[in-house]
Amino acid sequence: MLEVKSLSVSYGIRQVLHDVSFELPAGCILAVIGPNGAGKTTLIRVLSGTFGQASTGQIQVDGRDLNQLSTQERAQHIAVVPQARQLPPAFSAWETVLLGRTPHLNWLGQTSRRDEAITRQAMERTSTFALAERPVGELSGGEQQRILLARALAQAAPNLLMDEPTAHLDLQFQFSLLEEVRTLARQDNLAVLVVLHDLNLVARYADRVALLVEGKLQALGSPAEVLTGELLSEAYHIPLEILHTGKGGWPYIIPAFR
Repeated sequence: MLEVKSLSVSYGIRQVLHDVSFELPAGCILAVIGPNGAGKTTLIRVLSGTFGQASTGQIQVDGRDLNQLSTQERAQHIAVVPQARQLPPAFSAWETVLLGRTPHLNWLGQTSRRDEAITRQAMERTSTFALAERPVGELSGGEQQRILLARALAQAAPNLLMDEPTAHLDLQFQFSLLEEVRTLARQDNLAVLVVLHDLNLVARYADRVALLVEGKLQALGSPAEVLTGELLSEAYHIPLEILHTGKGGWPYIIPAFR
């Protein structure tokens, strides 16, 4: 579980997050949305501990203060899927995913059969085991994104942070990846925070939605409560209309141009 209390963050004199508070319980998918520059990636960096200490406020992970955890302890509690980026090109996909086991290795850094079994399971769950022997420098952006997810799953942390995980993925893998994330949240009782730009994916897969605008939490609630024409049109500065499909009942967001 993640709990954020009155979090404010600054880059120099520029305040990026303003008094943000929310709870993310186990088994829940919280989607963070908002226009570019709203502070979504900064939030991921602060929660993962890579930004440094927050200007003000507190972050608790599984009941412990994030700033009191060592780097290894933090990695045992929180796994991160960053935005798609170039991975070390000489590493094989298998070696890259196996790096997710680093927080659980002994002081000699030796991997066990259990580490290898967990790594293989993570790759099978993300449909990447067929890529195991290939250098990651030869993989497509979408394949690299799935390798990053597999690495995070191999980390076996109870809290998962994902920064635009569907970037560079075609429609098939966008849906299959988020279906897998939802299954993980339910079956493995993971707390998942995911930054997404596609509001229709948010409507379909999120349990809760947090709307960030200029670093402020404008709305927090169920998809039905947050994905409204009024809130979204104001946040994105474009008229948006919410339709409701018959099957599944998910809201469908489209521009409201006439």
